[in-house]
Amino acid sequence: MLIFNQRTQQSATDSVALAYDERKRSRLKVMLASGAEAGIFLERGDHLHGGDKLVAEDGSAIVEIVAAPEKLIEAVADSPLLFARVAYHLGNRHVPVQILSTDNGGKLRFQTDHVLADMARGLGCRIVETEAPFQPESGAYGAHGGHHHHGEANDNHAALHNPGHGPHRSMPRIHEFKPR
Repeated sequence: MLIFNQRTQQSATDSVALAYDERKRSRLKVMLASGAEAGIFLERGDHLHGGDKLVAEDGSAIVEIVAAPEKLIEAVADSPLLFARVAYHLGNRHVPVQILSTDNGGKLRFQTDHVLADMARGLGCRIVETEAPFQPESGAYGAHGGHHHHGEANDNHAALHNPGHGPHRSMPRIHEFKPR
């Protein structure tokens, strides 16, 4: 069985279609498009996105991750204000959301949940059931699990949560500030 555990930018020799919930897992047994059985082993918290590529441990293959179509709900907002309100309420519930633009407002795509669909409808959105690849926002803290995509800087995100460690270590910690 092929083992994929490292990202690459090389051209793919095979592919595997995975739904969002599968792409969030760090350990996964899959069947490649070629019919080969494979295992994906990533660091805990490292999420895959459609278009990511992984190289086999032995270097014999490169697999491209394809975001598989899945049943989703689109909340269609006809104004920027309604779009912002619905995005706020979904975000307040920590719902993974894919943001799509329209001419007047926007669409928020999320996994099928009729309670959330009713909430968005109650706020004024038109609700559409669809089947499409789901690529939600990764979040403000770059929930990419520590890897960076093409062109992203190699920022030290840990320094944001550990003052005194990282590029701004000369800055005093909050408890070190003293009134004059």
